[in-house]
Amino acid sequence: MLPKEIVRKIRRIQITTSRLVNESLAGEYHSVFKGRGMEFDEVREYQHGDDIRSIDWNVTSRTGHPFVKRYVEERELTVMLLVDASASGTFGSFEKTKAEVAAEISALLAFSAIKNNDRVGAILFTDRVEKFIPPRRGSTHVLRVIRELLFYRPERLGTRIQRALEHLNLVVHKRAVVFLISDLWDQGFEQPLKVANRRHDVVIIQIVDPREQELPDVGILEVRDAETGEVVRIDTSLSRVRAAYRENWERNHLDQKKLFQSHRMDHVLINAAEPYDIPLVRFFEERARKHR
Repeated sequence: MLPKEIVRKIRRIQITTSRLVNESLAGEYHSVFKGRGMEFDEVREYQHGDDIRSIDWNVTSRTGHPFVKRYVEERELTVMLLVDASASGTFGSFEKTKAEVAAEISALLAFSAIKNNDRVGAILFTDRVEKFIPPRRGSTHVLRVIRELLFYRPERLGTRIQRALEHLNLVVHKRAVVFLISDLWDQGFEQPLKVANRRHDVVIIQIVDPREQELPDVGILEVRDAETGEVVRIDTSLSRVRAAYRENWERNHLDQKKLFQSHRMDHVLINAAEPYDIPLVRFFEERARKHR
């Protein structure tokens, strides 16, 4: 039996994300993420305007009348959520931590998937894969995924995105839609990301906190790295210190953006202090426009 506060939190996320799916993402998800191809549906009599290349010559010769093969889009998809559970996700300078935002975004994507009868699975990772949830259909399964994302207690602190991508390629053999949800505070994952993107449709959702982009002027600040435990003192009253901090973030962000663009990977930047549905809906709309 789950504690009441856990049930309430899951229920709140279910209500919020279901509303966003119905109001903002209905229709867009279907048009953005296509199935694996076309599957045979039926044979019917030829009608004016049908493509003559679809004529079924075997049936036509038997009946003496032209018949065509009809195909429909094969909609079944597998959606994999690769969610960063490292200690840096516990940081939040505003209402929510990055981990809480990641859980809500994962719920939004999962409910969008089951609304289209797609299968949903998840990989929770730190500097190793901590939990693998095989993809399945249904709201009961999605609620289990959300519960794990909200209340799983990782055993490790660090981040190795490479491990999650390598595990994905081992356990998911058919092409899937893969959402990598992380703050991307890691290095050395470029090559496995390229491999994963060749096999799957990879979308990177990067969650950042405003204080990771820019320091406020609050005098001497003691900062501890949540993953390594290293503590440094920063004099934020110095404009050159704040400028260097900002430039360092922008340089890393630009390098990552160039990597994603060069390999045609979709990248969505989420500010943890702002509503996450706006950039997500914008991404869905832009990608749907490209497909059209």
